[in-house]
Amino acid sequence: MKIPTILLALLSSTLLGAERPNVLLISVDDLNDWVGCLGGHPQAKTPNMDALAKRGVLFANAHCQSPVCNPSRASLMTSLYPETSGIYFLNSDIGKSPVAAKSLTMPERFEKEGYYVTAGGKLFHSRDNAKYFKNYAGTMGGFGPIPKEKISQKHGHKLWDWGAYPETDEEMPDHKVADWAVKELGKMEEGKPFFLGVGFFRPHVPMYAPKKWFDMHPLEKIVLPEVKEGDLKDISDYAIDITRLEHVAPTHEWLAGAGEWEHAVQSYLASVTFADHCVGRVLKALDESPHRDNTVIVLFSDHGFHLGEKDRWAKRSLWEDGTRVPIIVVKPGAEGGTVCVKPAELIDIYPTLLELIGAKADPRHEGNSLRPLVEDVTAEWPHLARTSFGPENVALRSERYRYIRYVDGSEELYDHQTDPNEWNNLAKDSKMKAVLEQHRAQLPKKYAEALGERSTGHQSYAASAELLKGKE
Repeated sequence: MKIPTILLALLSSTLLGAERPNVLLISVDDLNDWVGCLGGHPQAKTPNMDALAKRGVLFANAHCQSPVCNPSRASLMTSLYPETSGIYFLNSDIGKSPVAAKSLTMPERFEKEGYYVTAGGKLFHSRDNAKYFKNYAGTMGGFGPIPKEKISQKHGHKLWDWGAYPETDEEMPDHKVADWAVKELGKMEEGKPFFLGVGFFRPHVPMYAPKKWFDMHPLEKIVLPEVKEGDLKDISDYAIDITRLEHVAPTHEWLAGAGEWEHAVQSYLASVTFADHCVGRVLKALDESPHRDNTVIVLFSDHGFHLGEKDRWAKRSLWEDGTRVPIIVVKPGAEGGTVCVKPAELIDIYPTLLELIGAKADPRHEGNSLRPLVEDVTAEWPHLARTSFGPENVALRSERYRYIRYVDGSEELYDHQTDPNEWNNLAKDSKMKAVLEQHRAQLPKKYAEALGERSTGHQSYAASAELLKGKE
C-alpha cells in the first residue's frame, strides 16, 4: 500500500518533533552571584541551583547586556545588543524597535519550530510576556503581596522595602508560578516537544519572604559585603553620577546610618533561598516526569545587584556586581558538574537553544551559541561579554579583566586575578597599555539612539550628561 505524500510529511514531522529535546527556561529576577556554586556570598543557601549546576555547565563568568530588567530581557529574547536595538532602559517595548521587530523573539521561533510554547511569571519585561507567549499564564501577583505599611524603609519608592512578609509561602506569587509549572509538566505529552518558560520574581524588591526563610539566615550572624573606604577615588565623576543620579534605590549612607544594612542583606539572602526553593519544586516535577532525560534546562538571571559594594544599592552599574549573573545549561546526555570561566552573555542563550534542538541559526542574532563550551569548557572562545547602560557607556569582560568606557571618555580597568572586588582602577597604569588596546578594539562601532522616555535610566543618563556638560 502506497502512503500518500501528505501523510509521509506529517509522519516525518512527528518523528522529528519526538527526537527534539524539550526546553525548560527558568528566570530568577535580580539574582546576582549570591548563589552557593558561584561563591558570591559565604552565607548563600541555594541547594537546588547548586544541584542543577552539577547536572550541567555552570558559566561562572556570565554577564547581562544591560543592568536593567527590560533591556536585559529584550537582548536575551532577541539576541540583539542594546546598541543595535536601541532598547537601553526600562522602556521601550521590543516591538517599538525597528531592528528588533524584524526578528522573531525566542518563543515565536520555537512555535515556528513546532514546539508547544507556554510560560508563567516574568520572562520578558512587563506586557511583552502576554504579547509573545500565546499561552501565557500571567504574573500571578508579580512583586506582591504588599503590606498596608512598609516594613523597613518608610520613605521612597513603594517597592523598595524588605522584611519577613507574608506569613505563608502559598501567598507568594513565586509559589503560585511554581505550582503552575508543576501542573504544566504533568500535562505535557510525550512525542510533542515543549518550551516551558518559568519566571520567578524574587529576590527583586520588595525583598519579602515568609519568616521561615529569614530564620535560615539569622540577623546576628549576617556577613556584610566587603567594601573599601575611598573605593571611588580613582574613577571619574561621571562614573559616579551615572550610578546614582535619579535612581530610586536608597543610598548606602542611609542604609548604614539607619542600621538597616544587615537587615537588608538578610532579606536578600532569604529571598534568594526562597526563590531557590521554588526552582527546586519545578526541577523535582521535571525529574518525576517522562521528560527528565529529554529536556534542555537553562537557568539565568537578568542582571546583578549591589548590596553596599561601591557604596551603592540595586542595579544600573557596569561593575561586576551589576553585570554578573548565573547561567546554567543542562544538555540531555552530557556530562555535568563542569565550570566554564570563558565570558558568556545572556544574548548567547537564544542561539545556544536553537543549536541544541538542531534548528538553523538566525543570521540576525548577535549572540554566540555556547554549545562548544557546553561540550568542552576549554574550547577556543574569542568572545568578550558586553554590558551597556545607555549609549557609549560600555563594559567589556574578558576571562581576566573588566574594562569600562564611559561617554565622557573616562576608563576603568580591573584585574580580576588580583582584584576581584574591583577596588583598583588600572586604566592609567602604563603597564596595562596593551590590555587596554585589546579591549578598546572590541567596543561597538555604532550606537543606536535610545528608544523610550522618562524611565529612571533615561533620567539618570540625562542628568549625568547635564552635569558633565556643566563641568566642561
